[in-house]
Amino acid sequence: MVSGGTYGTEDIVHGAGYGRAILILLLTPLLWSLPTAFMIGELSSALPKEGGYYAWVRRAMGNFWGFQEAWLSLVASIFDMAIYPTLFVAYMTRMFPWFQQGGRAWWVALAVVVACAILNIAGVKVVSFTSLWLFFALSAPFVAVVLFAPFKLGALANAVTKPTTSGVDILGGLLICMWNYMGWDNASTIATEVEKPQRTYPRAMLAAVVIVAVSYILPVAAVWTTGLKSTAWETGSWADIAGLLGGPLLRVGVVLGGMISAFGMFNALVMSYSRLPLAMAQDGMLPSVFGKLQKKSRAPWVAICALAIGWAMCLGLGFERLVTIDILLYGASLVLEFAALAVLRFTEPDLPRPFRVPGGLFGAIAIGIPPALLLVFSVIRSEHESVLGMSSLAFGMILIAAGFVAYSVNHALKPQGWTVTPEEKPQPAA
Repeated sequence: MVSGGTYGTEDIVHGAGYGRAILILLLTPLLWSLPTAFMIGELSSALPKEGGYYAWVRRAMGNFWGFQEAWLSLVASIFDMAIYPTLFVAYMTRMFPWFQQGGRAWWVALAVVVACAILNIAGVKVVSFTSLWLFFALSAPFVAVVLFAPFKLGALANAVTKPTTSGVDILGGLLICMWNYMGWDNASTIATEVEKPQRTYPRAMLAAVVIVAVSYILPVAAVWTTGLKSTAWETGSWADIAGLLGGPLLRVGVVLGGMISAFGMFNALVMSYSRLPLAMAQDGMLPSVFGKLQKKSRAPWVAICALAIGWAMCLGLGFERLVTIDILLYGASLVLEFAALAVLRFTEPDLPRPFRVPGGLFGAIAIGIPPALLLVFSVIRSEHESVLGMSSLAFGMILIAAGFVAYSVNHALKPQGWTVTPEEKPQPAA
């Protein structure tokens, strides 16, 4: 859910150059991923509930902010999930340019959405099993890239490459790096379907930070030694680079791996996002139809189908624009999660926490500062991207404000208030 391998990192090199790209890839997990992983580790071990981060924010700050957390995450998912079919097509057309013509790319992207929806309706075990083996398959070509690069030291300095169309600068590269390192909270929404979540989540989070960082940095550093110009990079360029290093066979392997990566990421994230409407329906915050489960797999099939329609509507917006809007909305939801961490430390100090962010209450507050500062860059960039004739920032603010309106309408239709979960019911005085 956090990473689909090294695919999608190309524009970081194009925008920042090799040295700064590696520095960004090294520092971003320390300032962005590690604090988030620590926060998720504590909250998921203390409150392993269906709906994950939505349930944490709701418990810490009440129904209004819980609803906003779910709203921001679901709206962000509409743009986030459109990225993966876009990447799938970007790699596919490197091998089969025919799909770029006559709107065929959109139909291929739609097919990815439909296929993953069907797999998820089949159940969590199907998704987790396929995602695990897809990860090994998509990583194999980059092992070859790292192994072949030493035999091409400086040999690609004058290599002729396809002219790039990327306009990404260093700030755009940073945002793409943040996107490549985000998604840690997505695994929390299926906590009730994970064995021993109190022990599993913290260990998985901390190990994944290291694995993901290594999988990004090593291949980029390896290609740097070949002398290939950073201006030759753009989305999908790993295929051409692999061809220069290992010939047509490795190029085909990277193309297939890129398609597998995009498909696998989308497949896993459908599982995560679809549990939000399910949890909200169970709490009375959405119509009960979103809580309907497929009889055999117990998957929330109505939620999956409804979200798939929303994701399909954003296909074709373009990689960089989707990333910019995605980080802006995701960042707002992430701030609420860090706030929930601090609030719960203050309001429920005796809540059992098998894993704790070190440093006491100060540590719980301070750990959210670096990610919040990085999010300032997404605000700056969103002023220069446009959607529907307005800046991405204005568009994002409208979507955020719509959450307030949606809550008011939803609450007006339920004047008795939301369903109260057993642990939230007032306890009799001792």
